[in-house]
Amino acid sequence: MQFFSGSVDSTPSPAAPPGTASGLSGNNANMLYIFNRNGVCLLYHEWHRPLRTLDAQQDQKLMFGLLFSLRSFTAKMDPTSLDKGNLGVPLLPGQGCSFHSFRTNTYKLSFMESPSGIKIILVTHPKISDLRDSLRHIYNIYVEYVVKNPLYIPGSPIKYVRKH
Repeated sequence: MQFFSGSVDSTPSPAAPPGTASGLSGNNANMLYIFNRNGVCLLYHEWHRPLRTLDAQQDQKLMFGLLFSLRSFTAKMDPTSLDKGNLGVPLLPGQGCSFHSFRTNTYKLSFMESPSGIKIILVTHPKISDLRDSLRHIYNIYVEYVVKNPLYIPGSPIKYVRKH
């Protein structure tokens, strides 16, 4: 099953080095994060990450902090809202200006937040197009197989089992 169906804008994605990317990602997805509303990383999975500079906990804290800051900043800069709130004050899910993605010369970060506060982040090749539908699909899988699972304890990390 392929989750990441975003098409490449102009040029095809360069293939990842042999042995570093899974066929599941189509060599376009690099990392997936799922956070709960409290900033606890429920799931982290990587397919291709050529350089690792931080341990997993530091990386997850930085990613959540980045998203917190970007959401706060986009809400403050929203030209359609009179009530700007204070920069850095936590927003409720659905509040503020919608932030969906940003792109650098080496990656694209796509973001979705559910009404319940679940945050899904997918880091991909920079030329991948809009991934909102793919993120909603991942969220639907999360609800179906994690939230509805009677054995899952809410707020605990999701155990990722890879089937061959």
